[in-house]
Amino acid sequence: MTLLPTLLNRRQSLALLATPALLPQRAAAAPGPALVIGQVAPLSGVLASTGQQMVLGGKICFDAVNAAGGIHGASIRHEVRDDGYKVEDTVRLTRELLARPEPVALFGFAGTANIGKLLQDGVLATGGAPLIAPYTGGEPLRTPFNPWIFHVRAGYADEAEHLVQQLSTIGVERVAVMYQDDGFGQAGLVGVREALARRGRKPIAAAPYERNTEQVESAVQAIKAADAQAVIMVAINRPAAAFIKRYRELGGGAQLYNISVINPAEIVRLAGLQNARGLGIAQVVPYPYRPMLPVVREYQRLLKAHAPQAEVNYTSFEQFLGAKVLVEGLRRAGPQPTRARVLKALESLQEWDLGGMTVSYSDANRIGSRMVEITMIGSSGRLVR
Repeated sequence: MTLLPTLLNRRQSLALLATPALLPQRAAAAPGPALVIGQVAPLSGVLASTGQQMVLGGKICFDAVNAAGGIHGASIRHEVRDDGYKVEDTVRLTRELLARPEPVALFGFAGTANIGKLLQDGVLATGGAPLIAPYTGGEPLRTPFNPWIFHVRAGYADEAEHLVQQLSTIGVERVAVMYQDDGFGQAGLVGVREALARRGRKPIAAAPYERNTEQVESAVQAIKAADAQAVIMVAINRPAAAFIKRYRELGGGAQLYNISVINPAEIVRLAGLQNARGLGIAQVVPYPYRPMLPVVREYQRLLKAHAPQAEVNYTSFEQFLGAKVLVEGLRRAGPQPTRARVLKALESLQEWDLGGMTVSYSDANRIGSRMVEITMIGSSGRLVR
């Protein structure tokens, strides 16, 4: 059977299982020893809805693998901990996971600042386990090179370049930035500044908001006063929605964009469709709503089978892709894999096709993909391309 997750405390278990989409669908697991995968995700706090989708994306992939007999006779045991998007909890919980010999890999953490602290404190290096598919595009996690993190998504710098290129193509010159005042937001801000600088321009305003809050009034006022033609937001769901709602209520007319780490359904719910309509969102994985690619068809089929109440979502799809990368690494690592063998196996994934999206790693490269495209919230509240 699927074991989701066995070592949660009571509060964390209730946080997970309070979401119907995450209720485990009992599938027969393979006999034999378990391959333990550790995930630290924000299941409470301002990023809770995103964290739940992150866990779900991995879960449906691992459930399917276990139902099919596991990997080399071993089932996957997916252990999830809730860090509430708090850096100190990410560090503490990761240390706890890696202090045990069982986890062979880490999967799907969130937060540039959170994961950056793991690097800064040497937690990943000391533990020796690879971290696959973190839900962040922060450049400090990519440069300088570190061997521990295998990125599936493009970086925020790639997203910023794509957004600024589109704005330049349509003649937009006055671009403002609203960003979270931490490593995540700073990474996005730097990406926008560098993309604009390549075209001889600067942001006409750069307005921060405080991490783990929805206090965006000062950012709204600063950007409204700047009379921007376009605003690129480097924000998560709740503060992004608060900004959109307030900015539109004050008559702000700029075209609004956000980088990829938001849930459009959450934005519409919180900001209202009238305000959210037309929001452009950068995306770093293929469009998951139409089954045009084999991997999208697989994702939709497994979502229906293992989480029938859940809806298609970019976040769960991205983490499903990351879980597929991890599963392939586990297969290539052979029976009874160690952390070091999983890391080396992941390095062998060169030009590996997941079913319509290709990732590529090596001993000197950990950035699997640089794909970026832009979607928009349409008049019905759904994303369109």
